[in-house]
Amino acid sequence: MTSVEDAGSGLLGAAEIRKLAGRLAIRPAKHLGQNFVIDGGTIRRIVAQARVGRDDVVVEVGPGLGSLTLGLLETGARVTAVEIDQVLAAELPGTVAARSAAMAARLTVVTADAVKIGGLPGAQPGVLVANLPYNVAVPIMLNLLEVLPSVTRALIMVQAEVADRLCAPPGSRTYGVPSVKLAWYGSARRAGTIARTVFWPVPNVDSALVSFTRRDDRGRHRSVAASRAAVFAVIDAAFAQRRKTLRAALAPWAGSADAAGRVLSAAGVDQSLRGEAIDITQYIKIAEAAATAGSIIETWRK
Repeated sequence: MTSVEDAGSGLLGAAEIRKLAGRLAIRPAKHLGQNFVIDGGTIRRIVAQARVGRDDVVVEVGPGLGSLTLGLLETGARVTAVEIDQVLAAELPGTVAARSAAMAARLTVVTADAVKIGGLPGAQPGVLVANLPYNVAVPIMLNLLEVLPSVTRALIMVQAEVADRLCAPPGSRTYGVPSVKLAWYGSARRAGTIARTVFWPVPNVDSALVSFTRRDDRGRHRSVAASRAAVFAVIDAAFAQRRKTLRAALAPWAGSADAAGRVLSAAGVDQSLRGEAIDITQYIKIAEAAATAGSIIETWRK
C-alpha cells in the first residue's frame, strides 16, 4: 500500500521546473532523452501503479530535476537515484532537502551511466521505477535486471514503440530481441499510456508504461544448462537475419547450416520457423542443445 509522508512537501510544478532548469542553465538534451514530467497527477499515478510503500527500496534512473523522485520519497520509501548528468545529480539532494529533511535522509544519488553500472551501494532495491530515456531504455532495463537481482518488479515509462517491443508476444509484428531478452528475466505488460503534454519539452513521440515482474527464480530458469550469454547469443543470431529460417539464420553462429539444423533438431525446434515465431523457452533449449553438442560459437556474444 502507498502511504503519503510529508504531505505538505509538494511536487515540482511546471513553472518551478522551468525556473530550476533556467537557474542551472539546463537545456534538455535530446541525445540524453531529457523530457521532464511537469504534471503532479501523472507522477502520483506512476507511484501508485508501482505500488511503492514505506518498506520499499527503489532504484530510479534518470531522475532529472526530481519530479518522480519526490513522488517516490513521499511514500516513505528509500530511493537510490542514478543520474548520468553531473549537474542534475549534484542539484537533486538540495531540491529534496528544501522540501523535507526526512525525505532527503532517504535519498542516495549515484552519478553513473545506468547502461554500464555494475551495482549500487547500500540497501539493494526491490523495485525499479523510472522515466527511461527513449534511446537507451532497452539496454538500461536489461543491464539493471542483470546486475540488480534484488529487483523483483518494475514500472517504467518509455516511448510507446519501445513498450510495444518489450511486451510483444511471439509471432507479433513488434516481437524481437528486446521482447525475448526481457522474457529471460520475467514477464512484461503494457500498463497504460502517457500524454505528451505532461512533459517539458513536449516530445515528438507517445509514451507508455510497462509493468514488469521478475520470475520467482529471479531470472534464472531452472535446469538451464546454458548461460545467459549463450542464450542471448542465439537470440542475437536468430534476429540478425529476420527473414531467414532459423536453420539459415543460425548458420554463422553454429558454423554451418547443417550444424544449426542438428542443434535445432536436438532442441526439438522446427528448423523452418523464423526467429520471431519462438519464445524464450525454445531459445533456451537451442542454447542447451548447442552446449551439449559443443557447438556454441564464442564470437557471437552480446
